[in-house]
Amino acid sequence: MLDDERNVKLIDFGFSTQIPNTQKVKLFCGTPSYMAPEIVLKTEYCGPPADVYATGVLLFAFFCGCFPFKGENDQELYKKIATSDLILPDHVPAVVKTIL
Repeated sequence: MLDDERNVKLIDFGFSTQIPNTQKVKLFCGTPSYMAPEIVLKTEYCGPPADVYATGVLLFAFFCGCFPFKGENDQELYKKIATSDLILPDHVPAVVKTIL
């Protein structure tokens, strides 16, 4: 989002938590399209790598105009997140492909 002065503002911290980097968790929470594979597989995970994954999803959506994985329902989406390879759309510039 942008404020009145066109500064970027981050929003949607409804499921945010603060857990030490060394502690593993088994929380199943978050916005489905942004969930890391370890979350949808319901395995123990450390928070920071899952946050990095979600940031990657955000960058993918920014540069590609869509989410990396889609499903007819949450279960189908979770399966694709857990098992599918990432495919970048053809319209994405080569320099962006090196980032993603």
